[in-house]
Amino acid sequence: MFMHPFIRLLFGLVALMAAAVGTARAQSGALYVVTYVDVMPNASDDGATLLERYRDATRKQDGNLRADVLQEIGRPNRFALIEVWKDKAAFDAHGTAASTTQFHDKLKAIQNAPYDERITNGLYVGSAMPKSHAGAIYVVTHVDVIPPGKDDCIAALKVMSADTPKDPGYISYEVLQQANRSNHFTVLEIWSNKKSLDGHAEAAHTRAFREKLTPSAGALYDERFYKALS
Repeated sequence: MFMHPFIRLLFGLVALMAAAVGTARAQSGALYVVTYVDVMPNASDDGATLLERYRDATRKQDGNLRADVLQEIGRPNRFALIEVWKDKAAFDAHGTAASTTQFHDKLKAIQNAPYDERITNGLYVGSAMPKSHAGAIYVVTHVDVIPPGKDDCIAALKVMSADTPKDPGYISYEVLQQANRSNHFTVLEIWSNKKSLDGHAEAAHTRAFREKLTPSAGALYDERFYKALS
């Protein structure tokens, strides 16, 4: 079939632009760090204060793109830290900063479980970092599948990444892949309120995703609900 030279050129330019965007995203080098912090039940307030100070210091450091502290709803002694760094060098420098070492030293006195830090890479993430939303519900889910089911899980998560933004009350949906265990994933969601979160859970695409995931699941679907600390 004959194609007009201009149309052929247009298709070529579109293909080149798509390739350039994909390459730029793949080479961005951003490092995502998700950390679970569990303090003693009688130290919830002290833990929140300590984590807020750590967050504020972290946000001022070179190469930090995002630092959020989430407190689990219903279990206020459990927290999640969400950090994004420009690259590994920035994250390594953060690890030796005085504010970081002081934070770890003070945390030891009140922690109820070891500091659980997961270094990940962005698998399906937006071009802009999500911003804090008052009253929003944050969901952090650890998805663990057996190694042979990794590719099927990635495909299912890709579909979820495309379908979820259509749900009412959606704010953000990010999929991260653990650096040292490529069959482990973290899903970060933000919903405007509980009604929108419940609606998403009841959606056909969400139920279909859970059904596809079950045969290759390597552990329980670990879904936790949080609020952001201001």
